[in-house]
Amino acid sequence: GLQKEFRIMIFDTHAHYDDEAFDEDRPELLGRLQEAGVGAVMNVAASLESCRSTLKLAEAYDWIYGAMGVHPSETGELDQEGLQWIKEQCGHPRVKAVGEIGLDYYWEEPAHDIQKKWFEAQMDLARQVKLPLIIHSRDAAKDTLDMMKAAKAGEIGGVVHCFSYTREMAREYLDMGFFLGIGGVLTFNNARKLKEVVEYIPLESIVLETDCPYLTPVPNRGKRNSSLELPYVVEAVSRLKGVDPETVMKATWENGKKLYRL
Repeated sequence: GLQKEFRIMIFDTHAHYDDEAFDEDRPELLGRLQEAGVGAVMNVAASLESCRSTLKLAEAYDWIYGAMGVHPSETGELDQEGLQWIKEQCGHPRVKAVGEIGLDYYWEEPAHDIQKKWFEAQMDLARQVKLPLIIHSRDAAKDTLDMMKAAKAGEIGGVVHCFSYTREMAREYLDMGFFLGIGGVLTFNNARKLKEVVEYIPLESIVLETDCPYLTPVPNRGKRNSSLELPYVVEAVSRLKGVDPETVMKATWENGKKLYRL
């Protein structure tokens, strides 16, 4: 199949392999990824604790990289000391991005002003350490864009992970030079808006991601996700763009390397 012919061509630009969902079989699963054609993984932190576990993974596997940051839903735990600690970890040679950071208004907590405070602070940190941003934005389209523009995020660069907004919003991010992270949601029946976005944006702006253990593509929706599921996303992108799967893998592999400056 696909994987055999084009060895090591898939870049999972957003995974959470330190998640407890992988505690039972982590080494076995990670051991299978490379022979399945997954050549690189960005493991993305969401809390101070997962910054630590992400570093351990990135040190243990030479094809796993780490992103340091605190997810908006976890920003209640942040303070200046925590921020300073994150900044120090960004000097680690395996750390290639700041994330995932942003705004999540789906949940009531933490308060929006707390989320905004630490989003701004972490964008500023990324600028200081010269690393790209991994943006999480859910039900917060306008505030995210306004804050990114105010922070001149286009000068920092990065990816809007699990992109879930309109074509118009996609255009704004492409104009800023951002990549859009596309994953399992693209295979869902109700993902009409995202399918339109993928048809609309150039392949040069797309990176593949799982957000595993979450957002497993059809036909395995509901089960635990992993990078092994990415061929379903490759297929969906390839259909929407009218190019073969090999082209999608090659392009998104290059895009992933460009995004994280590897």
